[in-house]
Amino acid sequence: MSAYAERIAQHLQELGITTSYAADRGLPLCEEPAEVVLVGLDIFGRARHLEPTAARKWSEMRDAARADGLDLLLVSAFRSVDYQRAIFDRKLSQGVPIEEILRINAAPGFSEHHTGRAVDIATRGCPPLTEAFDATEAFVWLTKHAGRFNFVLSYPRDNPFGIVYEPWHWAMESGIRNQES
Repeated sequence: MSAYAERIAQHLQELGITTSYAADRGLPLCEEPAEVVLVGLDIFGRARHLEPTAARKWSEMRDAARADGLDLLLVSAFRSVDYQRAIFDRKLSQGVPIEEILRINAAPGFSEHHTGRAVDIATRGCPPLTEAFDATEAFVWLTKHAGRFNFVLSYPRDNPFGIVYEPWHWAMESGIRNQES
């Protein structure tokens, strides 16, 4: 077992997540990239990063949407394992059961955000990180055009990963789904 896998196993144990979590959900281990680059500020004014190829493709996709009159706004991008763990710790301290957290967030080590190849997207006039995003012109545009930039919707309705429907979460096709090979 690699040092990274051991670190993730330790997080899972500390959080009380079963060792079969990833296998049960079909989620591969998501490793952090060797390099990330700044892609701008998110809707909250925080600096956000992606791995270089994803950064270029995100920029191209955002620019193409803008040319079609739509604003794709960044909510989240690269997240380290430690950042993901902090999300879990915060929610647990607020009394949210681990089972509920795992419906909304992948466990540390299994989030596509760790790869630096996933983005959470918002648009003007729609609250971020809500299903309402799928009723926006931005979502319609993404479903038609994101593939040109190698982005796919990661968590459609009734996905096999046990994650709620996330119309805002898009990742590069060569992200986690292909890390299994």
